Amino acid sequence: MAEVEIEIEIPPYFLCPITLDIMRDPVTLSTGITYDRESIEKWLFTQQNTTCPATKQQLPNLDLTPNTTLRRLIQSWCTLHAVQRLPTPKAPLTLPHLLHLLSQASRPHLQSQALQTLKSIASDSHTNRRCIAASSAPEFLASLIITKSSATEDALSIIHSLHLPESGLKPLCTAAFVEALTLIIQRGSYESRAFAILLLRSIADVADPSLLIALKPDLFSEIAHILKDKDISRKYMKSALKLLIAACPWGRNRMKAAEAGVAAAVIDLLLDASEKRECEMMLTVLDMVCQCADGRSELLGHAAGLAVVSKKILRVSGAASERGVRILHSVSRFSATAAVLAEMVQSGAVAKLWLVMQVECGAKTKERAREILKAHARAWKTSSCIPNNLISSYPS
Repeated sequence: MAEVEIEIEIPPYFLCPITLDIMRDPVTLSTGITYDRESIEKWLFTQQNTTCPATKQQLPNLDLTPNTTLRRLIQSWCTLHAVQRLPTPKAPLTLPHLLHLLSQASRPHLQSQALQTLKSIASDSHTNRRCIAASSAPEFLASLIITKSSATEDALSIIHSLHLPESGLKPLCTAAFVEALTLIIQRGSYESRAFAILLLRSIADVADPSLLIALKPDLFSEIAHILKDKDISRKYMKSALKLLIAACPWGRNRMKAAEAGVAAAVIDLLLDASEKRECEMMLTVLDMVCQCADGRSELLGHAAGLAVVSKKILRVSGAASERGVRILHSVSRFSATAAVLAEMVQSGAVAKLWLVMQVECGAKTKERAREILKAHARAWKTSSCIPNNLISSYPS
């Protein structure tokens, strides 16, 4: 006789409203709606929503209360219907337990084990990470990194996993911590270097300008090395670019970046870049660095410098075109030797500027293109790349 498959109907209140799967760890929001912990934490903390998914109500707080009664009902039902029994979830981290772990981590002979435990707890849930981030733990972990403790890598890994908000990053914005992270970027393992650059980038978003202005040349040299590393992931490459963008509004840092060889490294990346946001960031960095003489010199000294900047204009986005024209404007205004003007023709930069004048572009972009063409009209009159009627309309 053929076996008859019996379909078991699951009580609807056992299902998470988000995934429609049986809840493993039901928790209740302030709205009274219960969700599986993993699903609602993703909704609230990863996707950064502040409403209840089911009711769309704004949440007065993001507290998650374990629904132990419902969990026991689900487990009993699973046993009764021969459904694989769901294990009892680990209890969320409590502040007394966290403080006990930090106390242990302050003792050299217990430090390694305590940090491994803390690392494991942090990986369990968003709730645990929020508890750690809201405590004194980040500052304690930062102190281990600053003092070059043997547990530096574990401490850095835990801080990275917390995804600290601005309030949690502010206390870490110290010269000593930035210097310690710079040292890790120079000498640490691949993973630690990656964590350090990501953390520095986050710190740069909230740090006082005085801290950013005081960044050491060594950091810019290491960022240049990161950008040149063919094995570095795109995520870390983008973080390095964002760190440069945060640091280079100040002329002193532009000079440090130029002297470190950042422009050449970015040009090499730009040659193969096709993703819109990446190109925009690379051109932004080049624009900043080219506002100092060393940066322009490095751009012009690179065989593909002017050519790759010109190529990206009108091919990526309005923002990329604006930055590309700004770079050419800097070169035209401050570095326009006869050789450079000839290279601007040969590389297609002048022809691209002419195209900018003919198509829909931002007003400032058109104005800069017009200024460049007008300033060097006489030098380019004999060029076959530029229509004579356009050149003659911009007398020198």
